[in-house]
Amino acid sequence: MNFRRIFLVKCLLLLLPSVKCSVVNQIYKAVNETAFLSIAVPGHIYEAKWKKDGKRLGMIKNNEVKYYVNKDECRCAILQNGTLQIRHVVKGDTGNYTVTVHEKDGKFKAEEATLFFVQDPVPQPILNGECVNKTAFVKCEVNQKAKDEAFIIELIQPNERKIQNNTSMLELQTRLSGTFRCVVKNQASEKMAEKVIKCSGKLDLRLILITAGGAVFFVILGIWLTYCIRRKKTNKCEDDDEERMMQALPPEREKAVRELPPTPCAPTPRQLRVQQRPLPQPQGQQRPLPQPQGQQQAQPPRPRPRTQPRTPPHPKERP
Repeated sequence: MNFRRIFLVKCLLLLLPSVKCSVVNQIYKAVNETAFLSIAVPGHIYEAKWKKDGKRLGMIKNNEVKYYVNKDECRCAILQNGTLQIRHVVKGDTGNYTVTVHEKDGKFKAEEATLFFVQDPVPQPILNGECVNKTAFVKCEVNQKAKDEAFIIELIQPNERKIQNNTSMLELQTRLSGTFRCVVKNQASEKMAEKVIKCSGKLDLRLILITAGGAVFFVILGIWLTYCIRRKKTNKCEDDDEERMMQALPPEREKAVRELPPTPCAPTPRQLRVQQRPLPQPQGQQRPLPQPQGQQQAQPPRPRPRTQPRTPPHPKERP
C-alpha cells in the first residue's frame, strides 16, 4: 500500500471545483478497544459512504443507514453524524478507510481517508532494584509477546532518562536515590511501573572523625578570636584612662613632675678614697691650712681584730 500516492491523489483534487482535499489521518488502537472514525467536513451530513480498502461497508443518507456487509461480522455502526464506529477491534480491522460525502442535490462535497492500525497492548513492565556499596542497580523487564511489533521501553530517574527500542530488558546504574519509573509504550497503549529506591548507606568512621575534628577546630578558633578581641578592647580602655588622667593634671604640677632631679646614688668606697686624697699644689702657692678635727671627714670604721679563742684552764690535780 503506497500511502504517498494516496496523499498526492487527494491533493490533486484541489484542482477540481467544489472538491475538498483533506490530510490522511492516522489512528492507532489496541486490541479489544473501540475506535471512532469521524468526518472532518463541516455542516450537516446528508449522504456519506464508507469503504475499507475499496470495499463498501455502509452508507447513511437522509438519516437512514444501510450496510453492505454483515453488521455482526463487521462489528461496525454508522452514526447519525456520519462517524464510523468499530467495536472490539482486532488486527484484521487494520486498513485504509475512506468516506465520500455528497450534498442533498447529489453534488460531490468531499472525500477523506483514514489509516487505521490495530496493535497488541504492551505488556506490564517489571521494575526491580537493589543497593550495592551505595550504588543503585535498577532493571526493567518485559515479557515480549509479539516480536514483530515495535515498542519503546523507557527507564526514568530524577536526573536521568534511558530509552531503548524493541528490547526486553533495560538496566541502569546510578548513585542517585529517588523514584524510578519504567514505561513501556507503543502507538496504541502505554503501561508503567514505579518504585522508590534509596541507597543512603552507612557513614564511614573516618568521615565521622574528620567532621568532628573540623567542628572542634572551628569552636576553638572562635573562642580564641573572642578572647583576643576582648583583650585588645581592655588594653585600649586602659590607655585611654591614663591619657585622660594626664590631661586632667594642672600644668604647674605636670611641669614639676617633669623637672624633678634624679635621685643621687650612694658613693662607692673607691670614690671616698679619691675624695680624701689632697690635690697637688702648684709651686709658689701656700698649702692650705689643715682643717680642724671637727670639720674633718669621718673615717670609715676599721674592722675589729679577731680575738683568739681562750684555752680553757687545766683542772688542778688534788693531792
